[in-house]
Amino acid sequence: MEWTRGGTGDPLLALRRTGVGLLFWVITGLDFVVCVLQVFNDPIHGHMELHPLLVKIIDTPQFQRLRSIRQLGGTYFVYPGASHNRFEHSIGVAHLAGQLGQALKTKQPGLNITDRDILCVQIAGLCHDLGHGPFSHLYDGMFIPKARPGNKWKHETASLAMFDHLVKCNKLEDVMKQYGLNLSEDLDFIKEMIDRDNDKDQEWLHKGRPKDKSFLYEIVSNKTNGIDVDKFDYFARDCYHLGVQINFDYHRFLKFARVCEVDGWKHICVRDKEEDNMTEMFHTRLCLHRRAYQHKVTKIIETMITDAFLKADKHIKIEGTGKKTFRLSTAIDDMEAYTKLTDAVFEKILNCAFDAPQELRDARDILRRIINRDLYRFLGETRFEDPTEVCTNVFVGLYCITLSTIKMDYGMKREDPIDHLYFYTKHDTTRAFNRKRCQVSRIRPMCFSEQLVGFVCKKTDDRNPQADVDNFQQWCRAKDFPEYQVIFISSCPTSVMHLSL
Repeated sequence: MEWTRGGTGDPLLALRRTGVGLLFWVITGLDFVVCVLQVFNDPIHGHMELHPLLVKIIDTPQFQRLRSIRQLGGTYFVYPGASHNRFEHSIGVAHLAGQLGQALKTKQPGLNITDRDILCVQIAGLCHDLGHGPFSHLYDGMFIPKARPGNKWKHETASLAMFDHLVKCNKLEDVMKQYGLNLSEDLDFIKEMIDRDNDKDQEWLHKGRPKDKSFLYEIVSNKTNGIDVDKFDYFARDCYHLGVQINFDYHRFLKFARVCEVDGWKHICVRDKEEDNMTEMFHTRLCLHRRAYQHKVTKIIETMITDAFLKADKHIKIEGTGKKTFRLSTAIDDMEAYTKLTDAVFEKILNCAFDAPQELRDARDILRRIINRDLYRFLGETRFEDPTEVCTNVFVGLYCITLSTIKMDYGMKREDPIDHLYFYTKHDTTRAFNRKRCQVSRIRPMCFSEQLVGFVCKKTDDRNPQADVDNFQQWCRAKDFPEYQVIFISSCPTSVMHLSL
């Protein structure tokens, strides 16, 4: 891949000089930049053609870091095929963002979508996960809240900081200008797409693009109904690596997507006949959470990794800006240090020296239990309408029991996301509408969320399992927990007892 820049020369001659490839040229003032699209072969999307500016971003230490961050965190210890990383997912999102943007531009020229718009949307898709820490959501969802209580940090915040760091450290401003970007607008636009709030019923506050291009903000991260190319990629990619069948077909959405105006806002809408396909998308999300992301063994392993990280926190030293040292939990405050923080910290703790500090050795012992499959013992779970004691530790006798909430829904908590989706008909492609409840099939679910509280005992030994069950039941009655089923799994794989409170 290369690009050629010239002034008054023959563009076709410049094209020939670049060799064989997929080519186009961009006029910037009196100059032109010849772009050779680089082809990436992907098991999910096939051959993906990426703009050279995207490749420039990919070929940076900040983006290459994503090769060492598992997409599904601790799920890899349950599903052997789930070894894929944030790296390939991010490239896939950039590819799909370009496909959706180009499809809308082709079908509706009146939207005035420019190549610059599409390139910015692709950059946002490429960089939207730059801020993920070790084991992805484990780091920002489980570790940071315990290591730094009260800190509202989220990985999207780090994605913005890491994007700024990436552009500055690799001096990409000039390269972006050469490819036609207007940095005063486009950098804001890209960052607003990575992390933004729902703007419905509010005045337009974004700087990157005017309100008549509000639909562009729904491509990478859709806050209106949750239908975006980020989910299109991770549903397809996760199912592929988990070995789980998927019925949702995102290609149909790309075919039938159109932009319609609703109450002064332009939204991406879909044909009315696609309702079942979109319902299947949200059902796929629920199934993946049940079967993989929040599988009880996955949650146990991620709880153990979190415990190990908390013990090792102050003993992990990472050099950052100005040779300042940061810990596992404070690296998020410095992007130079954060660039060095990946899943490799697991191996660093696991292989620490025998004369290491006691806390670090305790962390090592927890990770060894994962490797040896000596996991925390699952006691059971129950459903709560509004659990008040979650992600905490309690003691039953001498045994520490962890409580953790598992929230599962269709993507919009208790609401049906289809209620927030706009449809159009083949008879009128300009008028968008919501489905009314009376128009929805009666076999559709009426409940769209549930919360489970799982109970896990951190100690495992040869003591009588019935003693744990008895103590556990007494504790539940004392807490006035509702009826539920205790499923106790002893150290013997053939011994499973089902008891009812």
